[in-house]
Amino acid sequence: MNDTRQLAHQLIDKLPETQLSGLVQFLETIVDPVAAALQNAPFDDEPETESEKLAVDEARDWLKSNGGKGVPHAEAMRRLGLD
Repeated sequence: MNDTRQLAHQLIDKLPETQLSGLVQFLETIVDPVAAALQNAPFDDEPETESEKLAVDEARDWLKSNGGKGVPHAEAMRRLGLD
């Protein structure tokens, strides 16, 4: 281990148990900020609109008629002119 990592471990070992959960949350935010943001995001309780329900049904029907597979990334990029 390098010196900085060893120092971090030593400091963590000196922390009282009551402060460890706050440190863990802080480290999780640094390591994976997207996961931390999602974990802290409010629950989406907005009702689904009729047009959203129809769009989901249309997408499911499309998947069923195409063997249950979506469009490969390379194909989607080609269709969008981004290849």
